[in-house]
Amino acid sequence: MKDFKYIRESQVTLTELMIPAFANFGGKIHGGILLSLMDKVAYTCASKHAGNYCVTVSVDGVEFLQPVEVGEMVSMMASINYVGKSSMVIGIKVVAEDFKNGLVKHTNTSYFTMVAKDESGKPTLVPGLVLESRDEIRRFLESIKRKELKAVYKDELDNVKTNLWVGENLTSLKNERCKVLFDSYNNVDI
Repeated sequence: MKDFKYIRESQVTLTELMIPAFANFGGKIHGGILLSLMDKVAYTCASKHAGNYCVTVSVDGVEFLQPVEVGEMVSMMASINYVGKSSMVIGIKVVAEDFKNGLVKHTNTSYFTMVAKDESGKPTLVPGLVLESRDEIRRFLESIKRKELKAVYKDELDNVKTNLWVGENLTSLKNERCKVLFDSYNNVDI
């Protein structure tokens, strides 16, 4: 295994025609189909970099910016943005192309965290990255920041779950679209 690899060595593009079988009840391509394809391209990119089997640990930044239509050609460009010891963050840019109207639209950018596994299923060391451009450095630094923010968010959410007292916070439901029917709270004025 090489100690370091260039990002371009593992970059992958998956291109697929969107067929009617991929459409949801609204006639647009189902988000689950797109997520499945993104997972496939993330796996390919990560495995190519690691030289091992890889598993998906998390998916961040899944926001469908524009719908994808039947008949459009979707390209998913995957690139390693960050590596840890056994983990890798794969950035995926999704673009849909409408040949009939000559339109190309960016529909999604997502970040898949993948972990390389050895033959016994244990996490295994992956090569480091050689960063050759300002964009590659920026993406690496953004991944570090995203990782830090994710840890802060998890800590805060865990704190809320353990310290949130429902009775003291019922007033925060006043302007929400909900109705409290739980008996012991019916006498509380919100």
